Amino acid sequence: MAKRNMGFWSVVAVGIGGMVGGGIFAVLGLSVQLAQGGAPLAFAIAGTIALLTTYAYVQLSIAFPSKGGTVTFLNKAFGTGVLTGGINLLLWLSYIVMLSLYASAFGSYGAVFFPESAQVWIKHLLITGSIIGITGLNLLSADLIGKAESWIVAFKLIILGVFIVIGARGVDLAQLQPSTWGSPLSIISGGMIIFLAFEGFELMANTAEDVKNPERTLPRAYYSSVIFVLLLYILIAGITVGSLPTDQIIAAKEYALAAAAKPFMGQAGFSLIAIAALLSTASALNATLYGTSRLSFIIAKSGELPSALEKKIWNQPIEGLLITSGLTLIIANLFDLSGISTMGSSGFLLIFAAVNFANVRLYQRTNSYRWISFLATVACLAAVVVLLAQTTQTNPRNLWIVVVMVGLAFAIEIVYRRLTDREIHLNDLRD
Repeated sequence: MAKRNMGFWSVVAVGIGGMVGGGIFAVLGLSVQLAQGGAPLAFAIAGTIALLTTYAYVQLSIAFPSKGGTVTFLNKAFGTGVLTGGINLLLWLSYIVMLSLYASAFGSYGAVFFPESAQVWIKHLLITGSIIGITGLNLLSADLIGKAESWIVAFKLIILGVFIVIGARGVDLAQLQPSTWGSPLSIISGGMIIFLAFEGFELMANTAEDVKNPERTLPRAYYSSVIFVLLLYILIAGITVGSLPTDQIIAAKEYALAAAAKPFMGQAGFSLIAIAALLSTASALNATLYGTSRLSFIIAKSGELPSALEKKIWNQPIEGLLITSGLTLIIANLFDLSGISTMGSSGFLLIFAAVNFANVRLYQRTNSYRWISFLATVACLAAVVVLLAQTTQTNPRNLWIVVVMVGLAFAIEIVYRRLTDREIHLNDLRD
């Protein structure tokens, strides 16, 4: 039996650390590009969907505590068929997209310290170097950055707090008036394209079997984390839009938070936010790569990926780590920030729709009000439709990227099942 040694604050730290990773540094400009002055409302809409989904994660985490988290929930609700296998593989691919987002943000913020003429190739150099470097770090000592993770999380929260406190005094409320907002479709899309900035709360599910008094601790930890981050993001978005004209934010969308700090914190503030972004995205890249390589291990252990991914060297799932890193290198260097965000947000919205519906099916075993999770299922699916509708109008190429990503997840599962007679099982998802 697992030793339950995680308390409320430990679980909250996992949730906040997962959400306030590199996402807010990377995607803020994308939201402003679509929602304009309505960016705070866009974040509120995205956060509301995350909060609705939190209910399913709370109930499922208490009923089925496991390091498998989302993978376990889907297998419990839908069995081990092609649907579950495809969604589990989509989860893996979506995390690879998240890694690409962090690497892209690391490159964008790092490049601002170099001459403008060199920033494009410097960005790709930093993207590639960060992925290779963090992969090497995981091979040598996976917990090296992990030991400093709590300090890095505290540092970035302090910097964001300073940004809010100082920036709030100079906000021009006229730039937040409804007349400055984008259309309703654009505002909702502006929230959905950055939805992946909220997805990190699902990492708390992987801690459930280690939590003391889970029936009391998990609900408080989940809701506290999501509500805190929701308010934090709304404040950051409001100060950004209220401090800098939207056209300037859009022009600097890949490092929008640093650009927004410059009017009231000067060049020192710009540099401080950029450094915080580099630390934040590097630590998020490390933590997510560590977790994603183990996610491939867990999916393989349930029989939905080749058994080679179960093998460990030096207590590390080497094959999963190298495949994950290789795919991250390709996506981060080939696709722009908008394409990466559209892929990631669409993937996680579809996965969260499945988790919500899993709780609808298991409501008696989880002792849930199934109407809440049904509403959340509909909200997630509607959000995907709105995001893809907006994408069709503005950047049809990104729509096909999403279709290929989802299709690839299910194609891999179908082909794998036809080529192998490997047993699919649920008994042992422990590392």
